[in-house]
Amino acid sequence: MMILFTMKYRSRTDIIVSMLEAARHGGTKTKIMYSSYLSSHQLRAYLELVIRNGLLAYDSTKQRYRTTDKGLRLLELYDNIGKLELAPFAWTTSQK
Repeated sequence: MMILFTMKYRSRTDIIVSMLEAARHGGTKTKIMYSSYLSSHQLRAYLELVIRNGLLAYDSTKQRYRTTDKGLRLLELYDNIGKLELAPFAWTTSQK
């Protein structure tokens, strides 16, 4: 039996959020890679980006990544944006 699934296009923000979620309670590089559906090459680039921006930190003694306070704030903001219910907007002929 073959299982097929399609993955929608994900924005850079969506990928970063999935990485932060995977590392929220301490995640290994492998856990982050598989949770975020990234190749090892993609993971390296994204890890560099999120660490440089202070969203993830690496604990070399435990060999785990953790989401920083700044990263947790981003997750909170991302979640709140997702909860917004935007009112439908109807264009009138004068607005087009």
